Amino acid sequence: MKTLLISASLLGLTACAATAPSQTRAIDPVVAQENVSAPVAPKVVELGGLNNDTAAERLYQALINANYLATKVAPTKVAVQFGDNQFLLEPSINSAGIDRILMNRFYAVHPQLQASQELPVVIGTLNQKLNFAKFVLLDQGAVIQIQGTVTFADRVEIEELRRFMLWTNGGLAQVAQSLPDGIDQYIRPIPLMQQMVPVKP
Repeated sequence: MKTLLISASLLGLTACAATAPSQTRAIDPVVAQENVSAPVAPKVVELGGLNNDTAAERLYQALINANYLATKVAPTKVAVQFGDNQFLLEPSINSAGIDRILMNRFYAVHPQLQASQELPVVIGTLNQKLNFAKFVLLDQGAVIQIQGTVTFADRVEIEELRRFMLWTNGGLAQVAQSLPDGIDQYIRPIPLMQQMVPVKP
């Protein structure tokens, strides 16, 4: 029964990336032809040679300019909303090697499961069988961290980051397919961004 409860708890690790439905409108054929012949250049963030603080600020500005909901939560960390999920992005710039952006998601574990001996076993099994992210238990089992890494040299495209977040969401969705329902009572996403509360007049 306890093993089933632990297995069930992993369902909370998943959420599908939601995308806004495209809006259709009448397009002038001349303008459409111009758009086909003049493609928009990809949005690229130049991060080479920067320190991690400056790289995080530049990444934050690039995400805002690309219409992402994002906020700085620490000098080197940027939280971004991606569909129904929130990722924590952390640039790690290395002038002598490969640059990285660490992408994290965090989940709080119910106290009933924190002391379980099965939970570390399940996390270890996920790390052995899956390659899209690393699963880590933090704070004596109170938090599950899911971390992936985007590597690049000096510059990274916003589209690369979008695809990586989409790929991570897809991987977590596959994990959830083999787990029973009801896990959201035991493991829940930790919000990284403050909820926007409307101001009443």
